[in-house]
Amino acid sequence: MEELIKRIKKFRDDREWEQFHTPENLAKSIVIEAAELLENFQWNSEFDEEKVKQELADVMNYCLLLADGLNIDVIDNMHKKIDENEKKYPVSKAKGTSKKYTEL
Repeated sequence: MEELIKRIKKFRDDREWEQFHTPENLAKSIVIEAAELLENFQWNSEFDEEKVKQELADVMNYCLLLADGLNIDVIDNMHKKIDENEKKYPVSKAKGTSKKYTEL
């Protein structure tokens, strides 16, 4: 993970783009790229796998830059969120349903 983040930051830094990568701008970019990802599924379930991969990579790059800029340990943060979700969505109540935890 560290090697990947270093490579993403080098790409950014070589172009002097860090000045534009405020938390607010990165959050906006995540949403914009996520919309471009969603566009691949707009009218049906058929999609171009390569285009989906490209847009997903864009979303993930911005997410990693935001996490790095805010000093968030991505792996630790994800584990904590899964721990929370396991409590909200116990298997005994959530298995096989898409209901929100407040409806279980």
